[in-house]
Amino acid sequence: MASAERPGPGQRSPFSLYHTPTGHKTPVIMPVVPTNELCTSEEDLQGQIQAQGPVEAQLLGAEAEDASTPLASFPPDSSSSAAVDAEILFKQAVNVMTAELLEFLLHKYGTKEPIFQAEMLNRVLRDNQAHFPVVFRKATQCLQLAFGVDMKEVDHREHIYVMVPTLGLTLNEMQRGGQSIPKAGLLVTVLSLILVAGDRVCEEKVWGALSKMGVFAGIEHCIYGEPKELLTQVWVQAGYLEYRQVPYSHPARYEFLWGPRAYAETSKQQVKDYLHRVNGRRPRFFPPRCA
Repeated sequence: MASAERPGPGQRSPFSLYHTPTGHKTPVIMPVVPTNELCTSEEDLQGQIQAQGPVEAQLLGAEAEDASTPLASFPPDSSSSAAVDAEILFKQAVNVMTAELLEFLLHKYGTKEPIFQAEMLNRVLRDNQAHFPVVFRKATQCLQLAFGVDMKEVDHREHIYVMVPTLGLTLNEMQRGGQSIPKAGLLVTVLSLILVAGDRVCEEKVWGALSKMGVFAGIEHCIYGEPKELLTQVWVQAGYLEYRQVPYSHPARYEFLWGPRAYAETSKQQVKDYLHRVNGRRPRFFPPRCA
């Protein structure tokens, strides 16, 4: 069985952990911006975009969960305070394990190797194997949302998985830091914005939505690189997006539409189904932003 190697010196992983003042290593949680609730008809989708903007940001991770946990409403006595501290530490530990599993899975994606559950347990979780179900669920949700990659179990007896592109999109990845980092998650987000906005969306709304994910035009991102180049050049040339001037706009304004390759590889219904799954699941972990 092939072993997964960690990034070597000078190879920065998008899942690098930082040390808190207490010495704990904690992943930085990044917000995701799926549409809040999608309805089934095109008219309802368009009405929603006009009523509340293209998307609503959700902060995922320990910070968001801590505010809603019943433990947070207990009276401030010593026993409840200890329970809150234990809950927070546990959530931080789960996030750290999730980040480590994501780093392992992305390495496997880059090498195109199959993924064995036994290897995830023994090499990544080690003494924390009891937490595998929740860590694996969070990691696979993050793979889908951030990277546009789905985990597919190909051997149910031995629990062997392969990673396949979400929605069937086959865009090529770029090599960064010695690793192949899939970027389809950003493309899925943009295609979703276009769909929800009524088949075309102005550039300003796209960058307004992506800024809530920590993705900004002209600023290098640890996962996606320079996003404006991706959206207005790379994916336009590949046929996934159309980027054109809004008719009769003075000064010139631009908008995005689906390109012919997007229509060839996926469909509006597939994107709608994907958004329904994402919003129904309410994931609580998203990948760390760059330090």
